[in-house]
Amino acid sequence: VWVAEQQEEIKQYHPQQVIMSMNIFRLAGDMSHVFSIIVLLLRLRVAKNAQGISVRTHELFLCVFVTRYLDLFTTFYSIYNSVMKVLYIGSTASIIYTIKFQEPIKSTFDKSQDTFLHWKFAVAPCAVIALFTHLIGSGFSDFDLMELLWTFSIYLEAIAILPQLIVLQRYREVENLTGNYVFFMGSYRFLYILNWIYRAHTEPHYKHHWVVYFCGVLQTLLYADFFYYYLKSKSQGGKFTLPTAG
Repeated sequence: VWVAEQQEEIKQYHPQQVIMSMNIFRLAGDMSHVFSIIVLLLRLRVAKNAQGISVRTHELFLCVFVTRYLDLFTTFYSIYNSVMKVLYIGSTASIIYTIKFQEPIKSTFDKSQDTFLHWKFAVAPCAVIALFTHLIGSGFSDFDLMELLWTFSIYLEAIAILPQLIVLQRYREVENLTGNYVFFMGSYRFLYILNWIYRAHTEPHYKHHWVVYFCGVLQTLLYADFFYYYLKSKSQGGKFTLPTAG
């Protein structure tokens, strides 16, 4: 079995060869990611409103998937791998289209709450950092646009959830399915960290990728406050409410 994000850990070391590896943490991480998408789509279709959802977070994730999965047009790994990549791109584009253009959901989306300047404070900085990282690692002589875009996607994914967390903080009371969606998104990256630790201890020739590690830990830490209040609300059986910023 192959996973849709297998390049993430080895691409810079094996650009022509993908080493396949599966364990319980990796499988659980992939399934958590898929389940988060299903939960959000269910939230939009059943409730028919987009209150508490950040379209800007999904625009960032669409940038992540499009720039990371350009190898769909150049390299075939497996049917599973290709299907998962198309699923991520297609479902994210569908979520954006639904929120921005489909009624009655469009009318329920509150733009005044989703105001994080994602192009200015997420996409642009990540592009600059990715360029410097790539040039430091490869230099001008070995410049590779595909690898640069892949590195950019790693940096951008680490902070793509920020607009969503800001929106939830402004609403404070989090709807059940929305809370589940964000929880499974955060769980996906946490499980991938466990996957890296497991592989480092069980695979003799496992190659470490410190940029991926740093971004994965940063992404997980951004969810820490949300996780605390999410699990607290579940254990107490009450409404899921985030504290005020003050």
